[in-house]
Amino acid sequence: MVYKTSGVCARSISYEIIDGKLHNVSFVGGCNGNLQGIARLVEGMSVQEAVSRLKGIRCGLKSTSCPDQLARALEQAGTT
Repeated sequence: MVYKTSGVCARSISYEIIDGKLHNVSFVGGCNGNLQGIARLVEGMSVQEAVSRLKGIRCGLKSTSCPDQLARALEQAGTT
C-alpha cells in the first residue's frame, strides 16, 4: 500500500500488511537514516502495536511527524 503523507518532509510511505503484521515499510523523502530506523523497528510488528507506539508523535512544532503519518496510514487503511 502507498500512503501520501501530509505536513512532513517525507512524501509517501509504502508498506505491506501480512497476517496483521507490518512488512517492507519504506519512506520516500524525509530524514533517510531516521526513517530507515523506524522501518526496521516496526518490521514484523503488529499493526495495532505500531499505531499505539507511533500515533501522536510530533516533529518540532508540526502537529504530526513521519511516525505519526505511518500510524494514520494504518488507521486509514482500516487495519487497527
